Amino acid sequence: MAALYSPICFHNNPNPSPLFFPNSPKLTKPRLKSPILASALPPLLSTDVTSVGAPFDGTTLAVVGGGGIAALAAVLSLADPEKRRQLQAEEVGGGDKEVVKEYFNNSGFQRWKKIYGYTDDVNKVQLDIRLGHSKTVENVMKMLTDDGPLKGVTVCDAGCGTGCLAIPLAKEGAIVSASDISAAMVAEAEKQAREEILRDYTDGSPAPVLPKFEVSDLESIDGKYDTVVCLDVLIHYPQNKADEMIAHLASLAEKRLILSFAPKTFYYDLLKRVGELFPGPSKATRAYLHAEADVEKALQKVGWRIRKRGLITTQFYFARLVEAVPA
Repeated sequence: MAALYSPICFHNNPNPSPLFFPNSPKLTKPRLKSPILASALPPLLSTDVTSVGAPFDGTTLAVVGGGGIAALAAVLSLADPEKRRQLQAEEVGGGDKEVVKEYFNNSGFQRWKKIYGYTDDVNKVQLDIRLGHSKTVENVMKMLTDDGPLKGVTVCDAGCGTGCLAIPLAKEGAIVSASDISAAMVAEAEKQAREEILRDYTDGSPAPVLPKFEVSDLESIDGKYDTVVCLDVLIHYPQNKADEMIAHLASLAEKRLILSFAPKTFYYDLLKRVGELFPGPSKATRAYLHAEADVEKALQKVGWRIRKRGLITTQFYFARLVEAVPA
């Protein structure tokens, strides 16, 4: 179970320092009836720029090790998951964006609402992904509050999902503009925000300003914000589109841009392709991995540099988290 509690390190090159401090809150270990089973992952270093993969929508994942990797690679070279992806796009009359919108307004909404929520009606993989995502949110909050109070700070939460980040930001006094491509996600986020924020202010004391939620894709977001955050969204964009999105998000941010993404390595790209061979009964979106060097290059092109970088890992959730500032 070591991977479930991997340390997360952020660093200003070249000397890494631990993100968690002794007095920071820690997530409690989820109680499971039986242990989560997963293949051991190779040792990872916080300074390795391309060392982790990403969470995927499937509920099972077969992994082979040792000499089986070469044989598996040969089998995968004959597979054609792209054909399945093209069929998905044709069914909804468009490309990646239409597939993502369709998915997260229907079966994907129901699935990820459970993962992001508090229900016990999740399997062990979904519970592990919930833990990984909550670690990401916790660490973004840590990064933001380390620089001072958030009261009055304007934040754009691009791809807000069910409000997992927007809600704690608002509780800290930030002025939050949150958006998602899925109308179902936005409706759920608004509901959760009202319930979680206003319930603590029934005595008449002034409540924090509720986040402003809207349905929008990344390309359509406008305005200027102190900080722009985009978590676990770039996985839906191929690299050329991701470059455009990074440039657009950077143009909205005055002081800071925080991104999380699924890093591309041979090992985790292989795992992704295994998952594509066994898509299961439900339809999922295309999953794109991104080399950290490519993300950094996209930021540099628009005059930004990475100030902090980190790694979040559980057994089924892997993400890089970077904080960029104007160069």
